[in-house]
Amino acid sequence: MRTLISFFALFLSVALLQLSSGGVGPLDALSGIALGFSTAEIGFLGSAHFAGFFIGCWWAPRLMGSVGHSRAFAAFTVTGAIGLLLHFLIIDPEAWALMRVASGFCVAGSLTVIEAWLQSKLTNDSRGRAMSIYRIVELGGGLGAQLIISVLEPASYVSYNLLALVCCAAILPLTLTKAPQPAVPAEPRLRPMLAVACSPLAVLGVVIAALSSASFRMVGPVYAVEIGLTVKEIAWFLASFILGGALAQFPVGWLADKYDRRWILIWLSIGATLVCIATALVGTEVDKPEIMLLAGLLGVTSFPIFSVSAAHANDFASDEQRVELAAALMFFFAVGAIAAPFVASTLVQKFGPAALPLLLAVGHMLLILYGLGRILVRPTRQDRTRYVYAPRTSFLIGKWLNRNSGSSK
Repeated sequence: MRTLISFFALFLSVALLQLSSGGVGPLDALSGIALGFSTAEIGFLGSAHFAGFFIGCWWAPRLMGSVGHSRAFAAFTVTGAIGLLLHFLIIDPEAWALMRVASGFCVAGSLTVIEAWLQSKLTNDSRGRAMSIYRIVELGGGLGAQLIISVLEPASYVSYNLLALVCCAAILPLTLTKAPQPAVPAEPRLRPMLAVACSPLAVLGVVIAALSSASFRMVGPVYAVEIGLTVKEIAWFLASFILGGALAQFPVGWLADKYDRRWILIWLSIGATLVCIATALVGTEVDKPEIMLLAGLLGVTSFPIFSVSAAHANDFASDEQRVELAAALMFFFAVGAIAAPFVASTLVQKFGPAALPLLLAVGHMLLILYGLGRILVRPTRQDRTRYVYAPRTSFLIGKWLNRNSGSSK
């Protein structure tokens, strides 16, 4: 208990970061609409965020090695705050894209620092409880970030200023903690083909997870405006997606430990495909409770795909490969997340709001077909790693999760 209390500052920093970084995506989308940005330009902002996220993941260990954890955390967080404050000094979609690179860089780098700090201080006795708290804080912050949009006015300097203040506030708990800084973690090599060698299906799974998550969270506000939702309803629409994903993690994890994980991926994608087709068919003539339910069901069926895919890939990896495997999977997730918002927004601009759920449906159908093919090619492992919810925050989470997982017969 004393160990967990000592981590209160780190968890508070995570919550504040999630509130700030999670809120800027939908706020940018709504502000872009108010300022006359095209749908494709709004989608490009989401792609820029994940480009910054990818850079932050890989530069964080180097910066920690140079200046230490606390200073690195402060540098990443300040970069994100500067990006937020610059929005209304330069109102231009290309300039905003650079600012979104800063926000993605901030959240990835800052969470990498926090996860490195946590994993170096935890013991086997406290790791499970700390992981549970981290999950709650991470998902709770993301959920709160969507709801906060309902009280932030789009295209307002005050709204961005408030998010910047929250981002700056995240510096205080971690930099003021009296706990000594940990040793710098070893930086894993980037070997994308390791993930392909372990499981091509898992690679496709994390790409489809990126397609669903990045497209919905970054272009979902545009879709919601197109079908007539108000700003407050858009906040609940996005929150329903995250809440559905959070609620699905534990039952899906139980199923993934009990049954062939390839079939779990297939059935999740079948569910996601049906939800997406239903969403496309209702068009703009949809009741508000119905669209909220569909968003929640999409979260239930698509959100756990990343964790199930990661668990499946780890079934075919050795203990020494797991951190580099986490880095490789994060690489493919970033590639999918960078491309997805721009592709989705371009299709929505050209074909209308139904293009978003149809794009997601096509992606999940591809995962279904490939999953069925892989079942015919290779049998599943009987001695599998235990399913663990894997936050898509940084590759260093792989070390933490690896210490908390083991083989299950």
